[in-house]
Amino acid sequence: MMGGHAERAHSLLSPSSAHRWMSCTPSAVLEAKFPDTTSEAAKEGTLAHELAEQKLRNYFYPQDVTKRKLSAFITKCRKDELWDDEMLEHTDTYLEYIKQVAMGFDSAPYVVPEKSYDLTEYIPEPGAHGTADCVMLHGDQLHIFDFKYGKGVKVEAAGNIQLQLYALGAYEAYKLLYAVKDVHLHIIQPRIDNISSWSLSLGNLLKVGEVIRKKAEMAAAGTGEYNPSADACRFCRAKAVCRARAERNVALAFLADKKPDTLAPEEIGEYLTKGADVAKWLEDLKAYALSECLAGHEIPGYKAVEGRGSRDWTDMDAAFKVLNDEGYPDTVLYEKKALTLAQVEKLIGKKSFTDLVGGFVVKNPGKPALVVEGDKREAITNKVSAADVFKKEE
Repeated sequence: MMGGHAERAHSLLSPSSAHRWMSCTPSAVLEAKFPDTTSEAAKEGTLAHELAEQKLRNYFYPQDVTKRKLSAFITKCRKDELWDDEMLEHTDTYLEYIKQVAMGFDSAPYVVPEKSYDLTEYIPEPGAHGTADCVMLHGDQLHIFDFKYGKGVKVEAAGNIQLQLYALGAYEAYKLLYAVKDVHLHIIQPRIDNISSWSLSLGNLLKVGEVIRKKAEMAAAGTGEYNPSADACRFCRAKAVCRARAERNVALAFLADKKPDTLAPEEIGEYLTKGADVAKWLEDLKAYALSECLAGHEIPGYKAVEGRGSRDWTDMDAAFKVLNDEGYPDTVLYEKKALTLAQVEKLIGKKSFTDLVGGFVVKNPGKPALVVEGDKREAITNKVSAADVFKKEE
């Protein structure tokens, strides 16, 4: 049975937006005034999730989803305009990870792919629920698996409110059958090689549940203080016209309470942290203003115009035939160009790529980038250490 991915309702206080309404409680009611849209990336993710679900069911419940049914489902998926062969590889990564966790037990665990759990105990909204990609129970262990197909934003399991809500829902559903003591959250984001896990005790999970309940009550009522931030505002439907975000970013952009001749390192870090959302806010505001102008609404001082166009052939083959007849051969009209390394890997699959030509690949250092201190990558510096000096002299 399918999990109804495409039909999942986006409620006022959905688990997927919990990180936002937990930190900025009035935002849930505010953004409800704006239409919810579905992007191509979201539709692509839905297709990948449906495939992942069928693979899970085929492995854990082959009597329900046989190999023949799975093969027929994949054939159907291939006809979708959003289909890409790399979905097979990425959903395999998801399945293999869950299989490894399952095989770590001394007996078969109870595995539940794609199930909706009642969350009304923690979210004061009629029909509040959350659909977990996969839940696994064994003894006193509860595992929550979340398949992230996106590659734009890296998601971590540690402290993840969405997954903790799923865990709370699963606990309430199975607490009479399983004496859960420990909860393990897993995020599998294969397109950016991100697999993240985090564990907490049931006691701590229930404490988080109490905090969620209080915040959810405020969010449902639209009360509390606005708390705009780069993370909270990223997917908020009201982000372009939210007054709290605008006033915060304008204040940061024109901050004038400090006028040192030069900035101290501590001040530089402070400005970078506080101003992280300023540039993004301006882009969101411009995008909203453009959409309003195109809809025929006036934005004083601005208008929509046609950008620089581009030229294209109406019939390239016919045009090239004319040039061939005039003495211009294909050797000068076409450019022979090798696929990029990433394109070759995508073409033949990651495993085959590694097995066949992995020995010909070298990882070049990336361009230095400034990131927040909590980033897991190792810090680099151009400063020469004493050890490097003595090494050069030798």
